[in-house]
Amino acid sequence: MTAQTDSDLLRKLQQLVSDNPIAVTAAAVAGIAAASFMISAGGSTKPLQLPFDLNDQSVVIDGQPEHRASRFSKGPDYYDRDLPAAEVNTVYGALLRGLRQSKNNPCLGARTGPKKEFEWMSYQQVVDKVLQFGSGLVHQGVAPSNEVKVGIYAANRPEWTIADYGCQAYSMCPVPLYDTLGLQAIKYIIDQCKISTVICDAEAKVKTLISLCPELPSLKLLVVVDKVAQALEDEAKGAGLDLIQFEELLKNGQNNLREPLLPKPDDIFSICYTSGTTGNPKGVVLTHYAFVSMVQSIMLGVQTNFVPTCDDVYLSYLPLAHNFDRAVHVMMLLAGGRIGYFSRDIKLLTDDLATLRPTLFVTVPRLLNRIYDAVHTEVKHSIIKSAILRWALASKQKDVNRRIYRRDSIWDKILFNKIQNKLGGRVRIVITGSAPLLPDVMNFLRCSLGCVVLEGYGQTESGAGASLTIPGDPSLGHVGPPLPGCHIKLVDVPDMNYYAKDNFGEICIKSDYIMKEYYLEPEKTAEALDSDGWLHTGDIGTWLQMGTLKIVDRKKNIFKLAQGEYVATEKIENVYQNSPFVGQIFVDGDSLKTCLMAVVVPDVLYLEKWAPKNGFPSDLADFCGRQDAKGIVLKDMFAQGKKAGLQSFEQVKDIYLESNPFTVDNDLLTPTLKNKRPALRNLYKQKIAQLYTSNGL
Repeated sequence: MTAQTDSDLLRKLQQLVSDNPIAVTAAAVAGIAAASFMISAGGSTKPLQLPFDLNDQSVVIDGQPEHRASRFSKGPDYYDRDLPAAEVNTVYGALLRGLRQSKNNPCLGARTGPKKEFEWMSYQQVVDKVLQFGSGLVHQGVAPSNEVKVGIYAANRPEWTIADYGCQAYSMCPVPLYDTLGLQAIKYIIDQCKISTVICDAEAKVKTLISLCPELPSLKLLVVVDKVAQALEDEAKGAGLDLIQFEELLKNGQNNLREPLLPKPDDIFSICYTSGTTGNPKGVVLTHYAFVSMVQSIMLGVQTNFVPTCDDVYLSYLPLAHNFDRAVHVMMLLAGGRIGYFSRDIKLLTDDLATLRPTLFVTVPRLLNRIYDAVHTEVKHSIIKSAILRWALASKQKDVNRRIYRRDSIWDKILFNKIQNKLGGRVRIVITGSAPLLPDVMNFLRCSLGCVVLEGYGQTESGAGASLTIPGDPSLGHVGPPLPGCHIKLVDVPDMNYYAKDNFGEICIKSDYIMKEYYLEPEKTAEALDSDGWLHTGDIGTWLQMGTLKIVDRKKNIFKLAQGEYVATEKIENVYQNSPFVGQIFVDGDSLKTCLMAVVVPDVLYLEKWAPKNGFPSDLADFCGRQDAKGIVLKDMFAQGKKAGLQSFEQVKDIYLESNPFTVDNDLLTPTLKNKRPALRNLYKQKIAQLYTSNGL
């Protein structure tokens, strides 16, 4: 193929995609696609090198196939690579290494308004502000001690990180407060940790803390980032709270600088509270050494080619109150890279990405699913566009199967550059976690983004990670082998008929980076950590033939139906989420009944496109009120269930269509957007009972 042929093909395909001319026959399109395969095959891109045989990705321990570890070693060879030095064993040490590695390049950046460029602080400026912040707290009477807990109640922004590391520099223990935790949980955490000082970013949070003040005798000082009205300062003072602006605290610290009281590796790095579906949140205690060790394991797992460098850029938008984003911060700081913060409005995320143009994108399936759905919805009603997308993906799949990741094929120029530009156009690695990513979505992303897309598994209790897929592995449906330094084994769960001898069981983790304990909760700690130091995750897994871990079920949220069959409702909900009609779903049942029922909130974005073409109202409430709407949604859910291999007793019998979404604000979702099952069960108890009655059950 000549350059002219390539250019002609590009022009023809672009015209097809734009104009979608009906007169073009399938044969003509097929001819153009066939030519594109020849062009794509002519590239000279070298395949990604593998660290070991992908058919044998983990090591069997003590001859027990259910007990496995990484093929990577965290011995001396690990530190011979261009990775963090062995002496970095505290989170604060990561920032100091970043200062050395970056040669004082930009460190933290933010936008002062929509459409504006990012403004950056250098590494030295950040270190200076960190020491000023810590000194400012000490000047305010906060003792520099690891026994002291300091709350951080703010959205992602540079001040969050300055406060975090300002605490670390003086051995204080930061405790994140979720932006959407709810009043009772926030009150519980402040009271349990005896927090006297909270850093918050906006007036609304100040008002929340003032309202809780009468029930929180320990709370004395609020450090506020944004300017607040004098009336609010007076209100805080009347409630017995001292209020100081963030910048004023920095100035006080600058005028009264103290020598840092550096943390020891076994000091507490942070107490991170998990958002449970029932009861009070649990405080996961993690040490400095544990958290840094976990981050270094991830860096070894992604291999030298993808370890961040001082040239890398990251957009922080996942909540810093969770370990996932804080782990990426440590990773980027160790490397001397740049961290930019999103505009604190998820609607502006696309513009933030386009402006910052990150090279590393760490995210969750929810956003990636939206990208996948948007593309497929756009082409769904065009035979030609659908065919071109299939051929494009098939062509790029050949590259992925050969471990080639690129953005310069003809398909990238025609179709996929639009998707790539949504993330800024230069992402070289995507890491996703916190929930399963569907295999079809993973495949689509690897092809369309032209970069490595990895999926990890872990919990707050394991720092953030426990396993991670290997760069270059094209296989789907698993979360990779154990991270270096981590052992994973399967343990029998007789009640669910899972046995390790059959290669199924509860996933248990043992490493030097799992939690120390649940703060002041010895009984709950004993439930999660056994006497041999294994963390029992509550997830059910199996080892695939290649030595990678597959999550298959969840130990919690299971119950027995009247006929004696166990059902795992979370697994069933995940299957039904594959239906484009399903935006949110709550599956429930009764141990005295033989079948399941569900409450479904239809996907409003899909309805806006589907409904007008099929004679239905696109308004969510109007759609849910249509008698014939339920049958259409239920039929598609059944099809998804059958495709996923659900047993007949796992398929729901009937559904109730709900027009009001489940949200954190209405207390139906946890801050990590998981169903609050007790609250949902209580709210829809009568509706589900009516479904049983109407079905004669």
